[in-house]
Amino acid sequence: MLTKKRMALITVLLAVLFFILLLSLPEAVVGSRAENMLLFAPKLLFLSVTAAITMAFILILIFKRDFIKWQAFSFSRYKYYLWQLVKAEYLKRYRKSVLGVLWSLLNPLLTMLVMTMVFSLLFRFQIPNYPLYILSGRVIFGFFEEAAGHSMHSVIGAEAVIKKVYVPKYVYPVSQVLSSLVNILFFLLAFLAVFVITRAPFHWTVLLIPIPIIYTFVFTLGLGMLLSSMAVFFRDIVHLYGIGIMLLTYATPLFYPVDIIPEWAMPIMGFNPIYHFLTYFRSVALDGVVPGLWQNVVCMGFALAALCCGVYVFMSQQDKYILHL
Repeated sequence: MLTKKRMALITVLLAVLFFILLLSLPEAVVGSRAENMLLFAPKLLFLSVTAAITMAFILILIFKRDFIKWQAFSFSRYKYYLWQLVKAEYLKRYRKSVLGVLWSLLNPLLTMLVMTMVFSLLFRFQIPNYPLYILSGRVIFGFFEEAAGHSMHSVIGAEAVIKKVYVPKYVYPVSQVLSSLVNILFFLLAFLAVFVITRAPFHWTVLLIPIPIIYTFVFTLGLGMLLSSMAVFFRDIVHLYGIGIMLLTYATPLFYPVDIIPEWAMPIMGFNPIYHFLTYFRSVALDGVVPGLWQNVVCMGFALAALCCGVYVFMSQQDKYILHL
């Protein structure tokens, strides 16, 4: 029987095995080992733990097949309700406004205009295609901030429904992330419009834009489920989230160039998942560069680690929610 203690032991053993395997990879893949080992080793350790958590999660899915079948059945049964939640959440944002969903296009454009005026004229950051640089940050970080924040409140906000009828509770954070994903499509339209207006060079790699968006979506979905579960038991997490987002805003090169970051801080920046997703997005959209294997592995690692942890915590605690709402 796969108990929690055995699962924890298997996860630790897998993490050690993956660490040894990553350590044996050539420098062309994992980077130079001449850099500070105090930062290089944690990077490999993080990826090892991520791979171990993912494998452990897969084992849980294999040994809990009856539970998975029930969840698949419930999802099929309530998928129409999920779609209605997504639709209602998206339309609610622009209800009673004169321009309606047109604000989905105007918001990123106006934000880009203001930030471009402030940072290019006052702070004089010399970045090619600065409007697109700003807007690309808004696409990735804006989606993450909005989806994670709304997901955090989703279970608490559905208290009245949860106490009256049975509905799979995961539909609430999932609907919030999907609603934000719909919104990001309008952001991309604004992004392409600015491409045309500024006459920026257009690369074929722009077709790869869905890849970093998928990475960000998976990561945000996992984090959203984790936050929504934590918020039920610890309401203070709602206030801490605002502080965390503010710190992450300044810790991510959204409006300032990466080269102003001190050299000693760059390895630390590597532990910021949004930095990796954003760098990937800018590589394919602005620079015409296809990211290598290592960058894909890092982005996938962050995304899968967040998803596995979020789903596990949410599913293991969901029966207790009603006692704390």
